[in-house]
Amino acid sequence: MRKFLFNLFLICYMNSLVAGQEEDFLAIREAFKTGDAVRVAFYARNLQNYVLAPYVEYYQLRLYLGTTDINTIRAFLARHQDSLVADRLRGDWLRILGKKQQWALFAEEYPKLSNKDEELICYSLQQRLTVRDREVAGEARLLWLTERDLPNSCTPVFNLLIASGQISSADIWSRIRLALEAGNTGVARHVSRYLPDNQALNEQKLKEAAKDPQRYLEKYQHDFRSRADREIALFALSQLLRSGTNQAYARWYKIHKQFPESDQSYFMSALAYRAAIRQDPRTLGWFLDAANSKQAYPLTEAKLAWKARVALREGRWDLVMQCIESMPSAMQQTDVWRYWKARALKTKGELVAANEILAPLSQEHSYYGQIAKEELGVMLSEPATNYQPSMQEISDMQRVPGIQRALALYQLNLLIEAHREWAWTIRNFNDAQLLAAAEVAYRYGLYDRAINTAIKTVSQHNFNLRYLAPYREQMREVLRYQELDEAFVYGLIRQESRFLSDVKSTAGAMGLMQLMPATAKWVAEKLGMQNFHHHLVTDINTNLRLGTYYLKHVLTIFDNQPLLAAAAYNAGPSRAKQWRDNIRPLEGAIYAETIPFNETRDYVKVVLNNSMYYASNFGHQPIFTLTQRLGTVSPKQ
Repeated sequence: MRKFLFNLFLICYMNSLVAGQEEDFLAIREAFKTGDAVRVAFYARNLQNYVLAPYVEYYQLRLYLGTTDINTIRAFLARHQDSLVADRLRGDWLRILGKKQQWALFAEEYPKLSNKDEELICYSLQQRLTVRDREVAGEARLLWLTERDLPNSCTPVFNLLIASGQISSADIWSRIRLALEAGNTGVARHVSRYLPDNQALNEQKLKEAAKDPQRYLEKYQHDFRSRADREIALFALSQLLRSGTNQAYARWYKIHKQFPESDQSYFMSALAYRAAIRQDPRTLGWFLDAANSKQAYPLTEAKLAWKARVALREGRWDLVMQCIESMPSAMQQTDVWRYWKARALKTKGELVAANEILAPLSQEHSYYGQIAKEELGVMLSEPATNYQPSMQEISDMQRVPGIQRALALYQLNLLIEAHREWAWTIRNFNDAQLLAAAEVAYRYGLYDRAINTAIKTVSQHNFNLRYLAPYREQMREVLRYQELDEAFVYGLIRQESRFLSDVKSTAGAMGLMQLMPATAKWVAEKLGMQNFHHHLVTDINTNLRLGTYYLKHVLTIFDNQPLLAAAAYNAGPSRAKQWRDNIRPLEGAIYAETIPFNETRDYVKVVLNNSMYYASNFGHQPIFTLTQRLGTVSPKQ
C-alpha cells in the first residue's frame, strides 16, 4: 500500500513538474520574442533538463549573438550538431557576418548551413565576388529573373553585375515584364531605375494603368512609341484580361499595329492563357496565332501546359504531342506529361513507344501511376511486402531527440515549430526509420505527420500508414444512413484534413470534412438540427454527419459520378457543371486534367486515387478501376 501511494505521489509530482516546465517554456518563448533578456534568463533556470532545453539555449544565445565570442557560438553548434536549432543559429550568425562583411568567417560557415534562404544566398554571392568566382554571374542572373522583390543583400551583387554588363538591359526588361505580368508594379518601378532615365518606365503612367487600365489605353492609344510605353500598355491589357477576354481583345485589336511582332505574339499567348482558364472556345486559335508569328515569343511553362490541356479537350493529339515536346526537359519528365505523351503515342498507333513510357510510370504509387497501370491492363495491387516496424524500432524512434522535441512542441500546440522540427528530424531517414516515425506519429494522434512521413518511402512501404482510417466506428453509422462508398469518403477526408478534427483552413473551412460555415449551416437546417452553432463543426460526429450529407447531395446532383462530386465538393456545384464541354462528352481523365483551378485539379485526382487504395485496404469487392471512377462527363446540354 505504501509503495502504491509513493508511486502515485511520484507520478503526480512528475506530471506537475512537466506542466510547470511547459508553462515556463511558453513564457520564455514570449520573452524571447519581445527581446526581454531578464525574463529569458529567469525562466531558463527551471528548464535546463527540459526536453526543449536546446531551444532555451538558443533563445539565450540569440539575444546577444552580435556580441558573443566565436568560441561560445561554435560550442553551441558543436553541442547541438545536426539539430534544427543549430542550423537556425548558424543562419542567424551568417546574417550578422554578411552584414559586417566578415567574409573569411562567412565562407567557412556557409557550406555547413542546410536551410539557405535568398538573403543568405546573396550574401554568399557577395563573398564569392570578393574572390572573383566566375560562376557568380550565371547564378545571380537566374536569381534576378523573378517577378518578386528580393532581399537587400542581393542589391550589391546586381549593381556590380549590371555595371559590368553581365546582367544586360534585355535582362532588366525581362524582369520588368515578369513583375508587371504578376501585377507587382513596385518591383517593376524599382528595376526600371537601372535603365537610363530616357528609357525607364514613367511612374505616373504606370499608376494610371494600374488604377484604370481601360481609361489608360483610351487616353494613350496613339502613344506607344517607346519600349517603356509599350510595356505599360501590355501591363494595362493584362489587367483587363484578369476580368475578361473580350474587352482586352477588342482594345488590342485597335492598337496592335503599333507593337513589334514579338510583342504581338506575347499578348496573343497571354490572351490564350486567360481564355484557356475560362475554357473559351477561341483559345486554341489564339495560341496558334501566337505561335505562327515570325518572332514568336517563348511560352512559359504554365502557358505550355494550358496549350496542351486545350489540345486535350479538343482531341488534337498531334498538338498535345507537339506541346509536350516543346516543354523543358524537366517538365516533360513529370508524371502528368509522361502519361499524356504515352496516350498521344497510342493514338498514332505507336504502342511500343507508349508502353515504354507507361511501364515505369505504372510502378509509381500515384494517380498517373494507377491510370498508367490500367492502360497496360493491370489492376491495383500493393507491394508484396507491407513493412511493419517492430516494437524495438518504434521504441528506438521514440527516444530520438528530434522526435521527442517535435512531440513536445505538438503537445504545446506550437504547430509551426513542431512541423519544422519533425521535418528536419526525418529528412535523412531510410524507409524503415520513416515508417517507425510514422507509427510513432500515429500513436500520438498526429495523423497528418503519420501520412506525410509514410508517403516518403522509396522501396519499403506501409499502405495502412499511408492510408490511415481512424474513426471507422463513427463513420459506419453515417455511411449506412447516407448510402455512401466508404473508400470514396475516406479518400476525400484524407485529402481535406489528414484526419485532424480541429483543423481550420485559411478560407474558414473546419473539421475532418472541411466544411465552410455557410455550408454547415445549410446542412444543419436540412437535417433539422436544433441549437446548431458553428463551433460544433469540429466535433467529429457532427462534422461527419454534416459532411456526408453534403457529399451525398453533390453526388445526387451529378448522377453519382465521384469525379464531378469531388470537383463540386471542393469548388462548388456550379463550377463543376461549368467545366463540362459545351457539345461533346469528355473522358473523365481529360475533364480532371483541364479543371481551371490548380487546387481543384490536383484535389480530384488525389481523392479518386486515394479511394482506390482505401477500397483495396478495406477489402471492398468489386474494386472499380480508377478509369471507371473517373467515368465519362456528359456535355452541358
